[in-house]
Amino acid sequence: MSANKMNDPDSNDVKNDDDIKNVLVNNVKMTNKVNIYHEKQSRQLCALHALNNLFQNSNAFTKNDLDSIAETLSPSSLILFNPHKSTFGFGNYDVNVILMALQNKNYEAVWFNKKKDPKQLNLNVIFGFILNIPNDCDFWKNALTFFTSSRRHWIAVRKFDSQYYNLDSKLKEPITIGQEENLFNFLQTNLTEKNAEVFVIVTKEIAQQNNWYNEMTNDHHH
Repeated sequence: MSANKMNDPDSNDVKNDDDIKNVLVNNVKMTNKVNIYHEKQSRQLCALHALNNLFQNSNAFTKNDLDSIAETLSPSSLILFNPHKSTFGFGNYDVNVILMALQNKNYEAVWFNKKKDPKQLNLNVIFGFILNIPNDCDFWKNALTFFTSSRRHWIAVRKFDSQYYNLDSKLKEPITIGQEENLFNFLQTNLTEKNAEVFVIVTKEIAQQNNWYNEMTNDHHH
């Protein structure tokens, strides 16, 4: 990996979609011989990275795409003070922007009630997961907190071959979660101990059929 500053996603030189794409083109990681696309954190664009990591495509969405969705949701808002994104163009989009972005690709993000058991998830029909977790980075303790709309962070989880991976854009590379039981434990830990919100990503058809969760049986996942 080049030490050139332009290859650093946190560089101040990253100003637009083209610059972001130039930076992120080097962020494809080989993990256990599995080819995984992994965008790293740039400013407060974790929602953008989570979506592109989920779809494994640097062109799935751009900052301009998410900005346009935010404007669609709040057409009368001042550009700098759109309630669906933070001020000064940092990104930091809220859940409504992510929901609409997914709907534009015929997917739905279904909120997972913390009272439900992750082991009842029907993993065969689930595309992936997006988690919204508390942001414990020191960055949030400084004055910029005043100007931003969220202290939380978006991450994507996907399955490759038989393993699930945490594609958090703050990681240097994807982290292996493991197989189904490991995934259930990962989700339960985030739900109960880390105050995370979990969204199950399924196609619109699966969402309408509502068969991504097994309500009636306790051992369907075996």
